[in-house]
Amino acid sequence: MVTHVPSQSQSPYQSGFTLIELMIALALGLVISGAVIQVMVSSRVTQGVNQAVTSVQENGRFVISRLRQDILMTGRYDLLEPKLNNAVDVIEEASFVQNHPIVLAGDFISMPELGTSQGNSGASDSLVVGLQASADCRGNRLGYVQGDEFYVVNHYFVQDNALRCRGFDGRVLRGKLPNNDLIDNNAEIILDDVYSFQALYGITDSLLSGNNAGRPVRYVRADELGVFLANGSQVVALRFALLLRGDGEVKLTTNRAHRLLNEAAVTPIGNGLFKPFETTITLRNMKNTMRNRKL
Repeated sequence: MVTHVPSQSQSPYQSGFTLIELMIALALGLVISGAVIQVMVSSRVTQGVNQAVTSVQENGRFVISRLRQDILMTGRYDLLEPKLNNAVDVIEEASFVQNHPIVLAGDFISMPELGTSQGNSGASDSLVVGLQASADCRGNRLGYVQGDEFYVVNHYFVQDNALRCRGFDGRVLRGKLPNNDLIDNNAEIILDDVYSFQALYGITDSLLSGNNAGRPVRYVRADELGVFLANGSQVVALRFALLLRGDGEVKLTTNRAHRLLNEAAVTPIGNGLFKPFETTITLRNMKNTMRNRKL
């Protein structure tokens, strides 16, 4: 039998880490873990901001396109359109529509309170427009057969931070046709997370412009429209702005103040990314009407 005898240079005790080495290793581990956690938190915040930016940009493009498509034909009335429903005196109706493209309170018999209005103390405005179409802003035909065109009145407003629209048969509002209680005039949501909707109205005035080009010479508020319209001016352009909020909770150190059109700057309350959008729409039907009148 061969017996192994340890050499004198080999220690009889097993070597290991000292207390100082363990403390250094733990400290390094904590530093590395903290850095990893910080990167993860930053990545999550960045992802939230990117999501908010993307959503608010998409919503802004959508609502501008949608309102432009709806409002562009304001004041349209084509007596030569074969699809125009002739259940009323269309010549008289054409005169009314072309003289009331932007509806004001008191224009209608059955709903005198319905009309474009200026929001108080920075509150959202309300917009009501009239035109000849085959459906209202919700896509409803309001009891007419498919393809028929009639006098449509569309109402746009903000309620509970949502832009909404509702449509009416202008002939019923004027008392030219009986009211159908089965027709749904309830509002539908166009877009959520809308915190402000403001509008200005471009009016033409041949005395100020010196010609009948139909160009807007100034932009006025809804509560100023009545005076200008009574003096022979007419709305030929519409400028509106919206303040939208992106999806998700984005915590910013300070919320930026936003100024929409001629309104005082407002600072949104709550967490989120807010962005304003603005555009101007030429009401080409009204512009051509004013040109033809040679006012």
